[in-house]
Amino acid sequence: MTAPKHEAAPAARRSGGRWRRWRRGRPFTAGVLVALGGAEMLVTLRAPLGVLLHIGPQGLAAYLVPIILVICGALLIATPQQRVFYALVSLVLGLVSWLTSNLGGFLVGMLLALVGGALAFAWTPDRRRRPATEAAGPPAPREPADDADTAPLPGVETPDPAAAERG
Repeated sequence: MTAPKHEAAPAARRSGGRWRRWRRGRPFTAGVLVALGGAEMLVTLRAPLGVLLHIGPQGLAAYLVPIILVICGALLIATPQQRVFYALVSLVLGLVSWLTSNLGGFLVGMLLALVGGALAFAWTPDRRRRPATEAAGPPAPREPADDADTAPLPGVETPDPAAAERG
């Protein structure tokens, strides 16, 4: 005898699909990588090491760059329409972090921010998907156009093609 197959409850399948659709509808991985890169830079700034660099008044730039990177990562996820701007800011700040934030968080944070920014810049929404209303069935056939569709509007003069040939 074979054991009965157990399937997931429909509600569990639906919620997993909803999360997947939401996640794929935005540059989720890119945003997470950018935010992790900024967070890693912040952690290396607070590390009790004697080799840390602090440039400027109390290392303001060293704290500002990773904080903006974390914000850019969150905004990439929250507002995917502005992904190009946030991706460019992330790429520039990832490179600037080499100078300001302890060699970019000892290279790890800088690489995370650069890879995340590149992924966000390359990400495009999937335009092949049809809305749920169209997915129910095939598109309705178009009806042939009749003369009412091509008739000139009242009060609008149309040029006479024969007059254009004569003149």
